[in-house]
Amino acid sequence: MERGYNELRWNPLLGCWVIVSSSRSTRPWRRVERCPFCPGSEETGFGWDVLVLDNRYPALRPDAVTSRAGSGLYRVERAYGYAKVVVETPSHEGDLDTIPRENLVKYLRVLAELTERYCGDPEVAYVFPFRNKGEVIGVSLTHPHSQVYVLPFVPPRVEREYRMMVEHRESTGACLLCSILEQEEREAERLLYSNKYFTAFLPFFAMWPYEVHVYPRSHVESLAELSEGEVEHLADALRVVVAAYNKLFGFSLPYIMAVHQKPCRGYAGFHLHVEFYPVHRAPDKLKYPAGIEWGAWVFTYDGLPEERAAELRSAVQRAVALLEGRGEEVLGRAVEHA
Repeated sequence: MERGYNELRWNPLLGCWVIVSSSRSTRPWRRVERCPFCPGSEETGFGWDVLVLDNRYPALRPDAVTSRAGSGLYRVERAYGYAKVVVETPSHEGDLDTIPRENLVKYLRVLAELTERYCGDPEVAYVFPFRNKGEVIGVSLTHPHSQVYVLPFVPPRVEREYRMMVEHRESTGACLLCSILEQEEREAERLLYSNKYFTAFLPFFAMWPYEVHVYPRSHVESLAELSEGEVEHLADALRVVVAAYNKLFGFSLPYIMAVHQKPCRGYAGFHLHVEFYPVHRAPDKLKYPAGIEWGAWVFTYDGLPEERAAELRSAVQRAVALLEGRGEEVLGRAVEHA
């Protein structure tokens, strides 16, 4: 790993940390002579199916050093933590719907193991697994892979979600995500897919055109708490959602996948969930967050979520038929109509 400065700078206007990493500006950008994630490379070797690597250009590192001291309002801390890459398959091409099922299950187990391991570090506050897919998302290497950021603070979005969960529980006595799922199932207009343990839907409050959330049907707080059966059913749900995305417009759809789970300490009652943010709003059009989104943090939604959900339901049905046609077991059912 290249040496540089890894620091946290405090934004006093928004009350959150910014991660500064001087070495990341030199990381390779797409055109590389040999894929570093393929078998036989310097880092990977042979004989593996799912592999965890250190990010060679980490935003966080355990031996982080700062470029300067803080002053007044401008606090500076070491960007202590870890940046891991999880390579989901030795194959250079593919997605979560095409890699072997056993790889996807093992991949989720690896994320759970990393969560449990790093939450044992008293300086770590949060383990954040995420997956970027597609050039328009900004992916520099196309070999299927995910990332895990091990953070010394709780991300502001997770903080906000938990605050809303606490408010809902105090006012109603119920879990917010359980209540959201109950209402989505009751209204049924935006439901996409459901198996024994998980439900996928386009939320009533979606910000991205084809945003999908995957919620556990029981109250689970983190990946590390999932049973073997729940891991297999989460793999099934993620596989179907991604297959539906790739059937939606007839091409491999770029997306961000983010796992929101309980922070390492405290935050009792947090409800684990997975969110997908595809950036396409049509086959030839992208959703660009612009003035109102970045300047005011207010998302606009072109069209109706219910109309987009109907399109995704059709794609889920085609995706399930495709998976079953390949001889693969699908553990749940596609929602046929609202």
